[in-house]
Amino acid sequence: MNYTIRHSKKEDLPGILRLRDQAREIMRSYGNVNQWPEGYPLQEKFENDIEQGCSYVMIDNTGLIVGTFAFIPGPDITYKVIYDGQWLNDEPYYVIHRIASTPDSHGILDALLDYCEAIAKNIRIDTHEDNIIMRKGLEKRGYQYCGIIHLLNGDERLAFQKKL
Repeated sequence: MNYTIRHSKKEDLPGILRLRDQAREIMRSYGNVNQWPEGYPLQEKFENDIEQGCSYVMIDNTGLIVGTFAFIPGPDITYKVIYDGQWLNDEPYYVIHRIASTPDSHGILDALLDYCEAIAKNIRIDTHEDNIIMRKGLEKRGYQYCGIIHLLNGDERLAFQKKL
């Protein structure tokens, strides 16, 4: 399916929060019970993404917002130190965070990666160890596992990178 991708607006926030909650349910249904506890990511994080101009929504052919993500120029403080591996390079990069979609939407990851890869040639992304869907999707798209990073709260995430 083709999606229209645009910068998020303040009025998109209720839809983005709904997508966050739906994404949590999708993760739970696939056994990923530890990522994104109730209320996470915080509303303030999405508001900040919108204010900074790095939040995006994906709209289907009926006009519904069916996906969201943040696409942020680095550096990302949580990517400064990587364990049990190394980044592919030290060149400037962009980061993809907070991917969420409706349960009925298909091809969201491919569509947003196509969009991001058309803008940046060096992309980093991380995911929870239990997020098998994301891990397989990233590997299918040529993202290489680089090691483990820690979020600001200390939680571990698996780090991936793709250099085009």
